[in-house]
Amino acid sequence: MPEGDTVWRTASRLNEALAGREIVESDLRWPEISTADLTGRTTLEVVSRGKHVLHRVEGGLTLHSHLRMEGQWRIEATAGLAARWRRNPQLRALVAAADWAALGLRLGMLNLVPTAREHELVGHLGPDVLGPDWDQELAVDNICASPVPIGQALLDQRNLAGVGTMWCAETLFLERVPPWTRADELGLETVERVVVRAHRLIDNGRRHAVQSSTGSYRLDEAHYVHARSGRPCRRCGTTVRVAMIGEPTKERTMFYCPGCQGGLGPTDDGRRQVPLGSDRGAARSRRSY
Repeated sequence: MPEGDTVWRTASRLNEALAGREIVESDLRWPEISTADLTGRTTLEVVSRGKHVLHRVEGGLTLHSHLRMEGQWRIEATAGLAARWRRNPQLRALVAAADWAALGLRLGMLNLVPTAREHELVGHLGPDVLGPDWDQELAVDNICASPVPIGQALLDQRNLAGVGTMWCAETLFLERVPPWTRADELGLETVERVVVRAHRLIDNGRRHAVQSSTGSYRLDEAHYVHARSGRPCRRCGTTVRVAMIGEPTKERTMFYCPGCQGGLGPTDDGRRQVPLGSDRGAARSRRSY
């Protein structure tokens, strides 16, 4: 699932392409809003809120979207917008100005609401790691009060908005924190370190197309543990592993290094894991995920 920095870059690109421009074509392919027409309205701004995109238009309306696992917004030149895009079965939204068009593909959520009621969609979110409302102290307090594993607490968007499984895993690895340790038992100093590190990583991530925690922007060198199960830890050489974290039906994958992060997690059966992408790894990952 795209994380806060990716969504921030998406909103920034949409804002650059559409803000201050009149909408000349609108096609919202979502059951509840399929008859809505934004044509003739001017885009005021497009901003992110955690993992949500808020496209505010003239007349007090907001087009809200969430990318979920596979969604994306593409920018294409309106003049050269091929018919294939309009016929694309994955197209969920088209919002075009005279020069640029935004294409929402495979979106996980799409709503059209009065701007004054945006809070009904995003008001539950904690302080946005990349937003003007970022409040480190509040984020720390939220996590310190969470009686769940720290990995689960970081992924709870009500505590702080924008952290996903990748930045969660990389943050906890860099701080040598076991992902399954209860957040409310870690202590204020440790939680502060974790929150500061997550903010630093995501803030840096929004500036680059490749999300990197290692300092390398080569895809095969960009991460310490994320998606590296079955491979040696870059720090200690122990095999990186992946296991599930979170409550039943809401579990998320957690990559970690047992050597650097306090041993096997309680949901890790300890069986051999091979690198993701290998034939055997693909079969095992289907069972593990």
